[in-house]
This record gives sequence, structure tokens and C-alpha cells, in this order.
Amino acid sequence: MPHSAHAPHPHETAGGSADSSSHPPTGSDSHRTGTWPGSEVPFSALANAYQLIERHQFTEVDRELVRKMGAILNPHIDDFLTAFYVWLSGQPEYDLFFADPGRLARVRSLQAAYWRSFFTAEVDDEYVRYRREVGIVHARIGLSLPAYFASMDKGLSLWMDEVYDGNLTPAQFLACQRSVTKLIHIDTAIVVEAYSQVINEKIADQARSILEMSTPVTALWEDILMLPVVGIVDSRRAQDIMRSVLTRIAETRARVFIMDISGVSVMDTAVANHLVKVTRATRLMGCECLLSGLSPAIAQTIVELGIDVGKVHTRATLRDALEDAFGRIGIEIRKTGEIVRGGAL
Repeated sequence: MPHSAHAPHPHETAGGSADSSSHPPTGSDSHRTGTWPGSEVPFSALANAYQLIERHQFTEVDRELVRKMGAILNPHIDDFLTAFYVWLSGQPEYDLFFADPGRLARVRSLQAAYWRSFFTAEVDDEYVRYRREVGIVHARIGLSLPAYFASMDKGLSLWMDEVYDGNLTPAQFLACQRSVTKLIHIDTAIVVEAYSQVINEKIADQARSILEMSTPVTALWEDILMLPVVGIVDSRRAQDIMRSVLTRIAETRARVFIMDISGVSVMDTAVANHLVKVTRATRLMGCECLLSGLSPAIAQTIVELGIDVGKVHTRATLRDALEDAFGRIGIEIRKTGEIVRGGAL
């Protein structure tokens, strides 16, 4: 599908090409280190040319058959592009990506270069980089994989059903078609692999952001911090709680930390142990931890699991924990107008 105006380099993304000037550094070493442009995807994390050829069983015979078909089809590439963009104009992505006539002309030119490269059948690391960048761009601009699959399928159909002039015998045509299809599968695999890697990175970044948002350690008062824990707590989140709490204690030099778990409904042995470790770690930093809001179910679970809570200070409710915390720092809370022995306030 079309490229994005926001991409740093022009790319054709409709079963097409990427601007060769934007390729990552070239070289024959398929195991080199580094990342792909616009992504944190390491070179070595993705399949190289040799692995792809072996996986798809793309032989020297296949290479020669693709070149044979290319010699027949390449002279008609303008006819192919005209038919392809007639089809593409009816797709929902067309208006979004091809509103600019200049971009349309540039992308069309890049797509022509892509197919000429395709029919050389030179599947080396440079070939892989060229296709992989298409997948990265697709992921960055939010173009769906179904749209890419549809464009590749339409391209193959146009080449074989409309552009091909019937010069080969049926057996020769079938063999060439099979090899061309095999190479298209390789191209598609490269794009999908890069696309998926970038999307997974985005999901991981979002998960990290959500974890940070789910551990808001707040200063309630001078020397008092509080963290309300809501939802499911797994081992990873428990570790993140530990990191956030200790960081905030170091920053604020707090004397009391309240962890309210009234919003936690399920807790296993690992998570309970993590929370107990949090209380011990805060104590090592000179900060007392008060655990409030234990539900009957969680309290029973902790006892049944035989978890050593040691000197963990627990309070039934957040209110009780707050009263305790204020008392520990020498602050007494009273209602306005409260009558006490010895006179009125």
C-alpha cells in the first residue's frame, strides 16, 4: 500500500519498493549487529537471505524461472501499473495515501523499480533489507497487513492473468508461476516479520507505560507516601512496584509508606512474597511500610500459603493506616470543635 508523508524517506508500500537511498548499511554479513532505520529491531533478530531461501526452498531452478518470466513481463510493466492503480483507487487506503499527485507519481516509479528488482530473483541480504524496510514503514504509518496481503495478491493476479501474453507452453507457465509465487511468499514473509517486530516493540513500550501509570507512588504529606494497588498483580508488576517505591523513598526521604491493596482481588504465593519483600526493603531504607486493605480472601491465602509476614504492619482500612502514619511522624488529627478533657479546642 502507499507510503506515508511522515516517513523520513519516500517508500513504496503497495507490494512495491523503498527508496534505495534510505537503505541501512549494506554488507554480506547477515549476522551483523545494529538496528533497522526507524526501529529498534536488531539485524540479527530477523531471518537473513540464506535462511529465507532454505525455508521456502527457493532453488537455482526457481531463480531462473522467475527471470524467464521477468523477461516476458517487464516490458509490460506500465500496463501492470495502470491496472494496479485502477484497482487500488477503489480501496479505502487510496484517498488516505494518494491524495497528492506528486506522491502518487513517485510511488508509482518506486513500484516499477521494485518489480524490476523482483524479477532479477537475486535474493541476497540487500534484497532482504529492501523488503524489510517496507514492513517497517507499514508498521510506522499504521497500514494494516490485510491491506498489504490484498495488494500482493492483486499484483500476482494481474501479472499472471492480465499482463502475461501466453508465450509459454502450459507446463512452462505453470512452473514459472510456481516459482514467482514462491518468491512473492518470501517477500511477504520478510515484510510481515519486520512489521510484527515493530508492532511488538510498540506493544512492549505501551505495556511499560501502563506499568508506570499503574504504580503512582504519591506524597500524601511530608514524610508520608502512599500507593493504591488496583487490579491483578503479577510478579512483573510486583517488581515494578518495588522499583517505583524505593525510588520515591530515596527521592523524598519519606519515613512512612502506605500500600493499600483493597483493590487487589487475587494474589498468589509469588506476588505475596514480593509484597512482603517491598515492606522489608522500605524498612532497610529507614521507612516503615503499612499494608492496608487486605481482603479476607487474601489474608486467608497468605496464612494458608505459610508466607512469613515477619514484622509487616497491617491495618484493616486505609483510614486506619493514615491515622497510624500520622502518629508515627508526630501529627495528631482531630475533628474541628472536638471537646477534649481540659476544655474545648
